[in-house]
This record gives sequence, C-alpha cells and structure tokens, in this order.
Amino acid sequence: MTDTTSLPTPAVEDYTKAIFSLTGWGSETASTNDLAGKLGVKAGSVSAMIKKLDEAGLVERVPYHGVRLTDDGARVALGVIRRHRLLELFLSEVLEVPWERVHDEAEVLEHALSEDLTELISLKLGDPSFDPHGDPIPDRDLHLEETETRPLATMNPGERATFVRVSDSNSEMLAYLTLTGISVGHEIEMVERQPFDGPVSVRILEKNHVLGLTLADAMRVVILD
Repeated sequence: MTDTTSLPTPAVEDYTKAIFSLTGWGSETASTNDLAGKLGVKAGSVSAMIKKLDEAGLVERVPYHGVRLTDDGARVALGVIRRHRLLELFLSEVLEVPWERVHDEAEVLEHALSEDLTELISLKLGDPSFDPHGDPIPDRDLHLEETETRPLATMNPGERATFVRVSDSNSEMLAYLTLTGISVGHEIEMVERQPFDGPVSVRILEKNHVLGLTLADAMRVVILD
C-alpha cells in the first residue's frame, strides 16, 4: 500500500511545476518574483515555500539568482505535468470538453489522480505523446521529449510551417482559434507581416486569416522545407 503521508502536497506540486515551466532541464533559475507572478501569490509566500522545498531536497538555491529543481524535484514536476496533460486529452477526446476549458479542469483534477488511474487513462488514450494544445506528455518513465519550435509571428512571407503547439493559458485565445477553424496540425503559409508590431496575414486551408501579434506569438510552428 502506498504511504500517502510521503506524497507531495498540491502546493508542492504547483511550485515544482511552476519552476519547471520557468527553467526546464537547464541551468536556468527561477527568481522569487518570477514564481510569485507565475503562481499569483505574494513574494513572502514564495520565500516560505522555497525554504520547505529546499529542506525536502526538491530545489537547489543559487545565491542572488533564485532556485532550480533537483532531480527529485524534477520528477515531482514531471509527474504532475504528465497527469495534467493526460487529463486535458481525456477531457477533450473522451468527454468532448472544449479545448479552451480543459486546462482549468485539469488544474484541479491533477492533484487527485492516482498513479493507477493515470496509467488507465494513458492506456485508454493509446499512450499519447501530445495533449490537445500540442504540449508533449512525459512518458511513464517521466521522460519529456521537447521539439524545437518557433513563434508563428517570426515567420517570413512565403514561408510554410506546421502549427504544432499553442499556449493553454488564455482560454479566450483558444476559443477564438476554434471559432476561426484553426487547429494544431494545420499547415500555415505566411502571407504578410505588418511592421511595428502589427498583425500578420496567414493562409490556412486555402483561406486567409489576420492574426494579432499576441496570438501569433503564442502559436508555435515547425518550418517546412
């Protein structure tokens, strides 16, 4: 039987996930202010939690720079990321919840999902590699395969690319993409970029769309040869 007293709390999972999102696997660090902004809490609360995470061996403090995850901390973060992204896909594909809603639902459910139920969901979905927004799902060994992408906004006129990923942090943005019929997996051709942070014009499925710079920055693409 699992010793539930040793399992990470929701707060610990939220903090390790936030640190991972800010730093990834590299040597980058997350500052107190970075984490406060990411989690929507006060800097004093972050400092108190960082002390607990340090004592638990989940983070390493870098003087005057911030913190990075230890190997143990990364495993906690990747575990909750796996549950979150599998839940998003399950909600989207099985329960047909709109993709602009699945992130908030998964944020709540990710802390309650057992390891056994996580694996049942993964098997039900065919051990998927990506969630509905194109984010990679860590495998059951918690290996995360990242693909190099770039913002759609950086494409040059005439370039073609595949739309592979979009931030799930803005539900209105996702709802707008649904309204326009633009989905992850679509091929995109850059038609025109307006200067001075203006909108971009792209062609998708033989139809032209004008996208604001904020949306074009959030959409990630892989350039086609």
